[in-house]
Amino acid sequence: MGFQKACSCALALAVTCGVLASPAFSQHHKTATPVDRNLILWSAPDNISTRNLYYGPGGKENEPDLPLEFLSEAKDGASPKFDVRDQSGKKWRLKLGDEAQPEIVASRLLWAVGYGANENYFYSDVAVNDLKHLHRGQGFLESDGKVRQARLQRHPGEKLSMWKWRDNPFRGTREFNGLRVMMALISNWDLRDENNAVYRENPDSEEKLYEVSDVGASFGMSGKSYTDNLSKNNLGAYSHSKFISKTTAEYVSFNFPTHPPFFYVFNPPLFFGHVRMRWIGKHIPRSDAKWIGSLLAQLSTEQIRDAFRAAGYRPSQVDAFADAVQGRIAQLTRL
Repeated sequence: MGFQKACSCALALAVTCGVLASPAFSQHHKTATPVDRNLILWSAPDNISTRNLYYGPGGKENEPDLPLEFLSEAKDGASPKFDVRDQSGKKWRLKLGDEAQPEIVASRLLWAVGYGANENYFYSDVAVNDLKHLHRGQGFLESDGKVRQARLQRHPGEKLSMWKWRDNPFRGTREFNGLRVMMALISNWDLRDENNAVYRENPDSEEKLYEVSDVGASFGMSGKSYTDNLSKNNLGAYSHSKFISKTTAEYVSFNFPTHPPFFYVFNPPLFFGHVRMRWIGKHIPRSDAKWIGSLLAQLSTEQIRDAFRAAGYRPSQVDAFADAVQGRIAQLTRL
């Protein structure tokens, strides 16, 4: 009876969460108000069709100067990571695991259509001098001092703070709604506020750049699953996931982010955290979804493939992922 009661309570909690996450209850759509011109979420990109998605926001000229020197291990987040310095003195955050590859691609697609993104580069293996024992990620270390499947990331500016999905200066704007669509396009379901950052690129500038700074939980399922290798960087899950769930004359909703697995109801903070984010993919003005789709449609097949090549995917994976992304873009353009 105790177990049955627990399951009944869990079911009641799940139903309650479904109501709380519904567009009618949680969207609270507001009319866009003028945004301070010094606050920047999106900037009109240069010719999208000529953007280099292999090297991305940093370009070839800002690639790390190898080899790297180990600085310290970072304990935050779900993925193993540590800080390094390259030979030119630049500091980078090196991430290992399931998020290393998809983050490369996701950041390039965001940057291609005008959203801010970190400089990042992928290495199938890279030398790190003075590498100490790691508490996480020891399985990625080689005997010769190299690490496998490494993403190096940095932002040239100063991080000022984080920003919140529900409470930010851009709510209701076309640019903010376009960002919501981008999260659905790449299936970045880990939408915690701490994954967002506000940067200042120049100490003398009053401009503040709003970015989704961690997009590693991408290109897998449309929501958190039982394991990370199902949820992230999973070609089968991404290519077979339904993209658009509902359209009306005025709005479009995406099958994203989906509910976490049922057993998470026994961990209410985690369960509620994911459920509260479901509104991000729901009830988006159709015109705003078409707008971001029109920007994405300017990318060529080769540009999209270049983004996946930059992340070290095999040729067959490059083609399959690119086809899936273009299929989603086509759905946006048909709205």
